[in-house]
Amino acid sequence: MTRRLILTRHAKSSWDSSTPSDHERPLNRRGRDAATALGNWLRQGGYLPDAILSSSAERTRETAARLGFDVPAEFTNTLYLARPHQMLAALKGASAGCVLMLGHNPGIAEFADLLLDKHPAHARFRDYPTGATLVADFPISEWEKLAFGTGNVVDFITPRDLTE
Repeated sequence: MTRRLILTRHAKSSWDSSTPSDHERPLNRRGRDAATALGNWLRQGGYLPDAILSSSAERTRETAARLGFDVPAEFTNTLYLARPHQMLAALKGASAGCVLMLGHNPGIAEFADLLLDKHPAHARFRDYPTGATLVADFPISEWEKLAFGTGNVVDFITPRDLTE
């Protein structure tokens, strides 16, 4: 049995100075378009989450909404600017077969790096730009058995790949 993780960094956000805090920053137009395109790409690839586990930030909430999956979603402060060990702990508490996790850099790039047995040959994998999305399978029956270095890459993409 396997578990699948779709690991997505939030789409491009606005740096409008009128936003009250980093946590409240929304997506900009490019980010909204990218999140919609990523959702379409995931559906076309058959990468369909059973649940969403996300940071509570506005930009991750909006990314999740624009991906367009009607599945249970948990938005938690624990994943806001989380480090890899915090992300691992949160994922170990999941029960769905395929989890879409949304987060922020630098933690999400580090988490993706630590999870995999071999990295994708994509030039942007290490810096994990906004909207970067990894699909990885793990040879486990329960998320609580998840360990670093055990993930197998199924796919990896950035929004720029979808527009070029």
